[in-house]
Amino acid sequence: MFTYEHKGIRVRYADTDQMGYVYYGNYGRFYEIGRVEALRSIGFSYRDMEESGTMMPVYENYSRYLQPARYDDELTIKVTIPDLPTARVVFRYEIRNQEGTVLNTGETTLVFLNRETNRPTRAPGFLLEKLKPYFK
Repeated sequence: MFTYEHKGIRVRYADTDQMGYVYYGNYGRFYEIGRVEALRSIGFSYRDMEESGTMMPVYENYSRYLQPARYDDELTIKVTIPDLPTARVVFRYEIRNQEGTVLNTGETTLVFLNRETNRPTRAPGFLLEKLKPYFK
């Protein structure tokens, strides 16, 4: 299992709704920040993958809102990849505030698509090589 924590996401005023809570739609953006940085931490680049001909769109997204994040909170996004990717990859998320309170949990499933054919394909070998040490 691969796990990574991205710290220091500051909630901006523009992230909040009229109640002063982070607008629910922004959690997907937080998930993306977490997963991109998690993959970057092992030397994997979305850009390199896309340039090599593989895209990775979101197939499913689930969120559970436990407590609101508020303006000026400092968030930590914990990202877990529970299984080695195949034609899909699952990311699990836990978002905590600066006190360590869990505010949100979620999961996204992304699929690998061939950029030319727009058809499903296997996970790129260079991604699997970077992840394999975490699944032994």
